[in-house]
Amino acid sequence: MDTAILPSTLLLTLLLSVGLFFFIRASTKDRTTTEQLVSEQDEAVLMPKVKEYFRSRSYQVAEVDREKNQVIFAGFVQPSLFLAVFLTLLASVGMVCLSLVLSLLFPNFGTLFLGLVLLSPLSGLFYWKKAGRLEKVSFQIEELKQDQLNFPSKVTVTAHRDELMELKRTLQLKPAE
Repeated sequence: MDTAILPSTLLLTLLLSVGLFFFIRASTKDRTTTEQLVSEQDEAVLMPKVKEYFRSRSYQVAEVDREKNQVIFAGFVQPSLFLAVFLTLLASVGMVCLSLVLSLLFPNFGTLFLGLVLLSPLSGLFYWKKAGRLEKVSFQIEELKQDQLNFPSKVTVTAHRDELMELKRTLQLKPAE
């Protein structure tokens, strides 16, 4: 094999390994966002629906601030077994590739480099430890004046972006403009 090919292949494999490392690290990133939504229902009708929605998603009321008309829900978010296995599989494929390139560059240590594959379950363990956490959802309802957008209620929600999408879909909330 040409001597220029192996170092360039090693460089590309190392770059891919860095990308894999950051992908695994990003799997546990907090994706909490705040969004303002409007509802066609007034506060008296909307608040029980919101409480029931979050109870059905295993959240519990953690705090109520009557002055701000705000409710904070808390719930433990389980890590995904599929994602833990998937990240472990990706890490093992990445380590096999890196091991093969290193064993071609340094043939005397070829079998030692295959030991790198044994580190791949650490990626699934890292995800499992970091992804399981207590999530808080803040929910605040404001009454709007009748001349504003024909919507009686404006809702400010701070939650995980996937939770926000599901909440909008379930309760037919629309983005505030």
